[in-house]
Amino acid sequence: MLYIFLFFLLAGCFLLGMTWMRIGLFNLSGSALERWLRNATSTPLKSMIAGIFMTVILQSSSAVTVIAVGLVSARILTFPQTIGIVLGTNIGTTVTLEILSFDLSVVIIPLLSAGTFCLFFRSVKIRSTGFIFMGIGIIFASMNGFGWLSSPLTSIGHVHSLIGHMEGSMFSAFMIGVILTAVIQSSTVVTGIAMSFIGSGVFSLETGILIMMGSNIGTCSTALLAGIGAGNEARLTAYAHLWLNIIGVLAFLPFISNLAEWSISLTSNPETQLAHASVIFNIICSAAVLPFANQFGQFIMKLHKKKQ
Repeated sequence: MLYIFLFFLLAGCFLLGMTWMRIGLFNLSGSALERWLRNATSTPLKSMIAGIFMTVILQSSSAVTVIAVGLVSARILTFPQTIGIVLGTNIGTTVTLEILSFDLSVVIIPLLSAGTFCLFFRSVKIRSTGFIFMGIGIIFASMNGFGWLSSPLTSIGHVHSLIGHMEGSMFSAFMIGVILTAVIQSSTVVTGIAMSFIGSGVFSLETGILIMMGSNIGTCSTALLAGIGAGNEARLTAYAHLWLNIIGVLAFLPFISNLAEWSISLTSNPETQLAHASVIFNIICSAAVLPFANQFGQFIMKLHKKKQ
């Protein structure tokens, strides 16, 4: 019960951070900022490159997607401009698996401190900047909390037993990736757990790839959570993130063995093989959708706009 309470507490903090960041963005959405952001996302390719670099810097695709949702909610960007960002986050997040030791917690205290300091000023711009810093800091702190919860959640006997039964069951392995990531709020943590199990020989690379694919879908829950109360167009960004990963998984399912063989040919390290598989999977999926980014955006709007 304690861990369940902590999960909902962190979810509440996450929404608080999102709300404060949105307030700051609304107050700072001047014409100069709008022009700069629109130029940076004027084409799907530019947006994708921006999404890649933002994710590499922040080491979190969820954080970048949440920021994109906030920008749309603040009317700084439109939904079509975020399609490329979403495509880029899936590529940028693969770097995280190569740098698992990187810890986002190092920026939490500086952001919260700077945000608190800014709130003491009377200037609307400085106070708005403070809200942005505070909001992002709270979001990162919440994500860090979800990562901390991953240890007690995954050490539960029933969970460990369930993971042991995944070998040979594509559906079970895939759903474990989806569910664990939705609970832990970090595809990196779940994929990292899978990497350690592969390294110790608990299950095969194919099973690890299925968990990784499931985690790609499970991590969409973060953006969907951020879309609560963010407006119709902002929620479309979250839906685009979800459908991109669903379509990618469906397209790759028949080629799991081929993806495993390709990854094995690149390295002999079992854990690194899964990291490489994630890179290959996400690059191909994003690159395949990029030429049809506008059509993909129209598909999302037709599918969800009337249902929100």
